[in-house]
Amino acid sequence: MNIGKKSLTFTPERDIPSLEGKVILVTGGNIGLGKQCVLEYAKHNPALIWLAARSPDKAQAALNEIQKQLPKPANIKLLELDLASFESVQQAASIVIAESQRLDILMLNAGIMAAPPGLTKDGYELQWGTNYLGHALLAKLLIPVLEKTSTIANTDVRIVVISSHGHIYAPKPEGIKYETIRTEADSLGAYGRYGQSKLAMILWAKQAAKLYPQFTVASIHPGIVRTNLMNNATGSPWIIRVLGKVTKNLVTPVDQGVRNQLWASVGKEVKSGEYYEPVGVGGTATEFAKDKNLARGLWEWTENELKDHCI
Repeated sequence: MNIGKKSLTFTPERDIPSLEGKVILVTGGNIGLGKQCVLEYAKHNPALIWLAARSPDKAQAALNEIQKQLPKPANIKLLELDLASFESVQQAASIVIAESQRLDILMLNAGIMAAPPGLTKDGYELQWGTNYLGHALLAKLLIPVLEKTSTIANTDVRIVVISSHGHIYAPKPEGIKYETIRTEADSLGAYGRYGQSKLAMILWAKQAAKLYPQFTVASIHPGIVRTNLMNNATGSPWIIRVLGKVTKNLVTPVDQGVRNQLWASVGKEVKSGEYYEPVGVGGTATEFAKDKNLARGLWEWTENELKDHCI
């Protein structure tokens, strides 16, 4: 974790540049950090923001709240997206491709934390499928739009992956236990499953940066933020329980916790392939997360799993 390292100063209202003409997609945009991202982007005049969320009703409620906080209405479209369903991801990507000629910022924000054992609709461990594999499929399907955007003059295409310092809980000694991914992975425990999925997100970003040098791809840890993410966590380490339920004054509010991912989406100092803790502090990833062979192997595994789910 970022202890003793100097964070960058980043104030969204001041440091997000004009987003005029840009198209942005935020997953999990109905609540917490995702909702705050949509609000902060909307203040800088983008052409379009896709607010992606699993529940249309909750997404509409969030949109109504966001619009009330803006000096003038922003062009924000709702996008139904259930990351635990490949069919839903495909449908969402099809809508974006049909209605958007470009995509400048892809914010892979949605996620679940230390959830009870379960499987996605396609038979993958729930946290792995929701946090990692659903996002990997969405990004894969949207790569052509991102590539097209990168050919436009003066563009700066970004993919930001919301991982976590919790990637330290990835199972040892492998980092990723592939044999658990199509099971409920009871043996890993809630935080082992979470850590495995969050490690995968860092590794995916590292390999994507290598394969797509025309983009800037970064993974980030937002910090311990006052969102609903910990509400349904099971088997939480004592530090999470203490910070989340007792000393709320030590937990970062959402409007501050969002800064690292916003910085990663627009900051000039961002290095593609890097993992950052708040704000803009690199070099804090585990050895697993720095492992190029592990990243390449995960990418190959992912491509094989997703090959039959392209539009």
